[in-house]
Parts: sequence; structure tokens; C-alpha cells
Amino acid sequence: MVTMSDVAREAGVSVMTVSHILNGRPRASEATRERVLSVVAELGYEINLTARNLRAGRTDSVALIVPSFHDYFGAVADRLALLIEASNRHLVLERTAANAQHEREALSLARLRMYDGVLLSAYGISYAELELIGKAVPLVLLGEREMPADLNHVRLDNEEGARLATEHLLSRGARHIAVLGGRFDPEQSMASSRREGWETAHREAGLSTDPRLVVPVAEYAMADARTAMRQLLDSGLPVDGVFAVTDVLAHGALAALGERGIRVPDEVQVVGFDDLDVDEFVSSGLTSINPNHDQLAATAVRLLEQRIAGGTAAEHVVTPVSLVVRGSTR
Repeated sequence: MVTMSDVAREAGVSVMTVSHILNGRPRASEATRERVLSVVAELGYEINLTARNLRAGRTDSVALIVPSFHDYFGAVADRLALLIEASNRHLVLERTAANAQHEREALSLARLRMYDGVLLSAYGISYAELELIGKAVPLVLLGEREMPADLNHVRLDNEEGARLATEHLLSRGARHIAVLGGRFDPEQSMASSRREGWETAHREAGLSTDPRLVVPVAEYAMADARTAMRQLLDSGLPVDGVFAVTDVLAHGALAALGERGIRVPDEVQVVGFDDLDVDEFVSSGLTSINPNHDQLAATAVRLLEQRIAGGTAAEHVVTPVSLVVRGSTR
């Protein structure tokens, strides 16, 4: 059996350094961390979680580790809690603020010992670390990053949702559609996938896109969306439609339009993405993409239960989306 000492010797570091890295403690350089994790993978070292007592018994707890509990993640967490409770387990929430070090701390061995399984939306940690965690505890990944093929992963159909939103705006006469929160990102983030859907809808309609209408935001917050929308209006670019990549950004856009006395949907139409409960109650209602929270949560729990039961086959599932039309579009 490969031991931690074997890993340390092969990597040229101390056993304590290996322990710190595997426990998510910030006491090693990134280069050292990558070298140790590479050796772990090469030697096939597996973490012994108290003689793998998670496989033999139950802690009756499942961790949900996500960047925040606002808006989309809050809606998903609520549904996951109901499903986890139905299997007589408790859902433990961990917030990482999309910070790699916070993710490592939440996924340290001491924490993992407390859980039957983990539902994780990972932003900053590497594939090697994810592979290691997947060997240590039943794991299902959530979110928009591409993930290792041998780990379960559930994500939304971001590009299709954005295509539906933009197609709807085009069908209602909009021709100068901004994508608020969009991004040109080589790593295929949520924002870049939704920007690609915006482009696809234009291409299918035989129309070109203006890259100046891809409007980034500092943070995915209403205040930042309002600021970005104000700047777009001040730029003088023609805008008669807005596809906001989240509902939070859509609400910020609506605030900026209201400040300027611009009528929605008569002058500018707006579509969001998330179909939050509040959408039905703002102004005349926000048209939005429904990400099918229920199916996403049910799929994630099904895959996690299979892993907890000892299953090894991995699935990568893309859940469907749909358009919900309200008063922010004509």
C-alpha cells in the first residue's frame, strides 16, 4: 500500500508538507502543491478516511459546498435540502466565495470525515485535487467548468438558455441586444457560454453581433449591473434589448432603465436567466430562463446516492432549460 511517506519521498518534500497539502492548509507554494498532487496521482495514493468508515456506515450528513447562498444557489440549496432530508440525512452548507483556498479548507480531510458525500460547485481548485477528493468521498460536481470524465457532474444548458432568451428578443423585434454580464472567456465559464448562445441566436437569424454590446460586470450584483447598464446607455450605442446572464443582473438593468425614464418593454425589452421567485413580482414581471432547479437537484442527489452505495460509473448530465415569458418583453 502506498503511504504518505512514499509520496513525500517521491516529491522531495516532508510528510508534514504532504499532510498540509492534502488537508487544504495554505502552507505550500502552488508549484509544490502541483508536484505533490502529481505524485499522489502517479503512485495511486488513496486517503484513508478513518479506515473508510464512510463506506461502512453513515454520518447522516451531506455537504453542499458552493460560492454563495444567494439567488440561484439559494434556490438549488433549498431543493437539495428537501431531497437530502427525505433520505434521513442532513444537508451541511459551506460557502467558499469562489475562492480556491476556501474550497480547499472546506474539502480538508477533517471536514470530509463528517460527510456521507459532497455536492460541490468548484471554481478555483485543480483537476488533480478534484480527482483526489473523488477518491476520498462520494462526490458530485455542480457548475459550468469542464470536469474530469470519471467524476459525476451536473450542469445547466447555458448556451441553449441564452439562445432561447435572445431568440425571444429577436422575435419581438429587438435588433440591438446587449448581453449584460457576458464575457469572452477561453475557459468556457458560465458567462462565456451564455454569450455564445446570444451569438448563436443572431447567427441562426442571419444577423451579426456587435462585440461592443457584450457588457461585462465587476461582480454579479445588482449594483454592478446598474452601473454597467448606465455606462452602456451613456455610450450612445443603440440598445433595444437586454439579455442579462443572471436575473440579479436583469434587476440591476431594470433599475438603470427606470432611472432614465426608459419604458420597459416599449423601448427596451429585458430577459434574465434563473427564473427566481421574485421575477413574478417586479414591475410587470421579468421574462427569464427557467433552469429547472428541481431536475438539477434531483439528478445531483440521484448520482450522489449511487456513489454512496458504491457505484463507480460516472455521468455528465446537462439539464434542460425553458423560457418563461412575462411583462418585460413585448
